[in-house]
Amino acid sequence: MEFIAQNMAPIMFASLVVFLLIGYPVAFSLAANGLMFFFIGVLLSPYSGGSINLAWPLLHALPDNFYGSRVMSNDTLLAIPFFTFMGIVLERSGMAEDLLDTIGQLFGPVRGGLAYAVIFVGALLAATTGVVAASVIAMGLISLPIMLRYGYDRRLASGVIAASGTLAQIIPPSLVLIVLADQLGRSVGDMYKGALIPGLILTGIYMLYILLMSIFRPKSMPALPLEARTLGHGVLSLLAAVLAAVVVSYAAYRYLAPNHGGNADILGATIGVIFIYVVAIVDQRLKINLMSRLAQQVIIVLIPPLALIFLVLGTIFLGIATPTEGGAMGAVGALAMAAMKGRLSLDVVKQALASTTRLSSFVLFILIGARVFSLTFYGVNGHIWVEHLLTSLPGGEVGFLIGVNILVFVLAFFLDFFELAFIIVPLLAPAADKLGIDLIWFGVLLGVNMQTSFMHPPFGFALFYLRSVAARVPYLDRVTGKQIAPVTTGQIYWGAVPFVCIQVIMIGLTIAFPQMVMHYKGTVVDPGTINYQVPETPGIGLSPLGTPPANGGTAPASPSTPDLSQPPSFDEKPPAKPAAPAIDLSQPPSFN
Repeated sequence: MEFIAQNMAPIMFASLVVFLLIGYPVAFSLAANGLMFFFIGVLLSPYSGGSINLAWPLLHALPDNFYGSRVMSNDTLLAIPFFTFMGIVLERSGMAEDLLDTIGQLFGPVRGGLAYAVIFVGALLAATTGVVAASVIAMGLISLPIMLRYGYDRRLASGVIAASGTLAQIIPPSLVLIVLADQLGRSVGDMYKGALIPGLILTGIYMLYILLMSIFRPKSMPALPLEARTLGHGVLSLLAAVLAAVVVSYAAYRYLAPNHGGNADILGATIGVIFIYVVAIVDQRLKINLMSRLAQQVIIVLIPPLALIFLVLGTIFLGIATPTEGGAMGAVGALAMAAMKGRLSLDVVKQALASTTRLSSFVLFILIGARVFSLTFYGVNGHIWVEHLLTSLPGGEVGFLIGVNILVFVLAFFLDFFELAFIIVPLLAPAADKLGIDLIWFGVLLGVNMQTSFMHPPFGFALFYLRSVAARVPYLDRVTGKQIAPVTTGQIYWGAVPFVCIQVIMIGLTIAFPQMVMHYKGTVVDPGTINYQVPETPGIGLSPLGTPPANGGTAPASPSTPDLSQPPSFDEKPPAKPAAPAIDLSQPPSFN
């Protein structure tokens, strides 16, 4: 009994792992495990030697945990339904289809152009939707048949689509970053700022991998044939349009700078973008042919999602809106974009609301179960056990980070990112904080690592999403009329392996170069470089701090100012004050 009582924390953690491996739902596994060990802990408390601090009245704290600031009243988590709704509406509005078609035409003449287009559009969808399932399913339905039609390697095509969809995990406004910020007790805005550069670098590494594959295995990713480039040529026209937008933006900036100061650059850029967007629409509608069809389509298709990204992320980074407010504006912007395309209907809104409700309920129930589990786990000093276990790892801070990332990588084979965020992160955060690790940096590291939970077999959700939309049987291509072979599950799994390796490399880069994340703090000012200047006081020979007057001048003497340039004399008596006139008390007072 004493052994069980004094080792309750590791037994409780191992029991949770067994529950999850059996396949019991995560939310109920957490809650049932917490309540079961609460009862056991109360009974074994006398045998624990003080290591168990549980009593029956402690159960009264559960309602406060549920309805307090950690769950039901948590304003931070309110951003999750907003961003989910925004992503699903955008996916239903056909934005992904338009983007993939247009960017595919833009990169089409380049070998591997469709793969570049998928990664580029995946990053854009990540910055607008923040939902992995929507990105993977949309690109799997739209781009996978095109890539197979023109002879792309099946493993490469599958891996590119799955990997680019998971960029929604790390590029803001990611749902997992919201949850991580909440669990780490940090600002969502800071987490977004810290994750932005690692997300863009990861996108660049994906593109570098495609470039290397196009060099060493050119047959695996041919360029689009000439007959497939329906928008024709026009890259020079597009560059000229971009240059015109830059000129207009700079002119607007110079005009607005005297009156708007620091906001003039943003306002100038906005004016330039609106100008070129209006020109492209007018040119297309009136058929003036001022620019090429390719340039028109790229400008008209790209600018609305970029404007939505600025509306959401720009307002958060500039401090104009909180993440919750940014998500609400994004949801309204998504509805407006769907209405502009003529694809906003009651059925679309119902589907988006149903999916948002399911995901929000899923998150909420896991969080409630995690509250029950943590109440008991902290009562048996589990947090101290985890802290001692992790802080005693060899290698100090670096050893801790490597060990934790290996642990999360292994657990990601069995748990998805929500489960990892609610179960593992609260146990790791105190140890990281005690070692002096910045928790925003730590959260971004875990976010990149949890991204692998979507990618590696056998439980990668991105692979399941792609499997659900990829062809299982041979089919006839609607354009060429040729029979296309199906995509096997093995090809999807093997295609994901190189991108999992790239994500592991990105984890190492984030550990080695923390400034990629730490830039969120802004410029650090060295107190030693601050120059203090105290203004002189007129009529006083010395400044209040005892410094001589400027330019060596002598301040005019003042009868009330002592001469501080001479040592004090204690022999002199102060001048006598004039005697007050005597008052004649023999007469009555006169009030005149």
